[in-house]
Amino acid sequence: MIGLNTTSRSLLLLAPFFLWGTAMVAMKGTVPHLTPLFLATLRLFPAGLLVVAVALALGRALPQGWRAWLWITAFALVDGTLFQGFLAEGLFRTGAGLGSVMIDSQPMAVALLALWLFGERIGGWGWLGLGLGIGGISLLGLPDVWITTAAQEVGNRVVTGLALAQGSEPVLAAPLGVTWPAIQWGSLVNNGQWLMLMAALAMAIGTILSRYVSRHADPVMATGWHMIMGSVPLALGAWGWETPDVSQLTWVDYGALAYATVFGTAIAYALFFYFAAQGSLTSLSALTFLTPVFALLFGNLLLHEVLSPIQTGGVFLTLVSIFLINQRDRLSGGGSNPAAAPLRLDPLDPEQRPPA
Repeated sequence: MIGLNTTSRSLLLLAPFFLWGTAMVAMKGTVPHLTPLFLATLRLFPAGLLVVAVALALGRALPQGWRAWLWITAFALVDGTLFQGFLAEGLFRTGAGLGSVMIDSQPMAVALLALWLFGERIGGWGWLGLGLGIGGISLLGLPDVWITTAAQEVGNRVVTGLALAQGSEPVLAAPLGVTWPAIQWGSLVNNGQWLMLMAALAMAIGTILSRYVSRHADPVMATGWHMIMGSVPLALGAWGWETPDVSQLTWVDYGALAYATVFGTAIAYALFFYFAAQGSLTSLSALTFLTPVFALLFGNLLLHEVLSPIQTGGVFLTLVSIFLINQRDRLSGGGSNPAAAPLRLDPLDPEQRPPA
């Protein structure tokens, strides 16, 4: 990529986020002909084989010793099985755009876990981002009727308080003490947005585990093996609980799966880590919010996904939250110059790891 002009370099810098966002849309397009765990297996296992093959071609060392394989196994179960399983299950119940927003909220959980486990500083901008993120996720994950009911009740009480303070009779749009909708906890847990949130939490825990994995194994090789090992429980679950019918897959489905595996995984990660190694990590981290933006855009264009006004507000708050958390050090003036020291190319380093 030496000799690229500014325009070409800028486009390639955006490419990973475009590929990750559109990969979600491609996977969503295969939903009518697949089952969730089978879809997760079809994405994860071939991608793992591809990464291991590339790692072997580059002369990377295989994991050595029981500690290395133990950490890779834990990483595989959390970041492979749970993350991809929740992602696929959620994708069958919600849109690709909303799902991508929920998953890319994982920097919030990473920031809190890093504070708890490693004492890492969050700072004022980070706490602001966390607060906005909680509000955004609530708007996305809770039923619209709950939110409108809560807003109506708060509005009624504010109007009542102001009126009583002025000694007048309050005029309410609805009676004070509205009837709350019955809480269907089963349907809430089965909500696609909440399943995507569980995927984000699994990815966040996997990000923390990655610190320990990289101490015992080559990070590129470990990334590939965790995909392969993580796909095994997914395949067993698909075989035991689902009835996938490969005969229903069309050539378009095969193309979408190949796109999600090769372009949305291998090529996207290769581009991301190439630019990270060139000292562009600050620019890359500032662009992570583009992944759900591309997913929302192409989900609307190709799959005709439409957001409600409340969901639109939730998306906006969540994207602002992702930006503030990723850029909290830079905004507070405490960020380091990425060119001051060469970056270590490590896919398992939480500071270099891209979103899904």
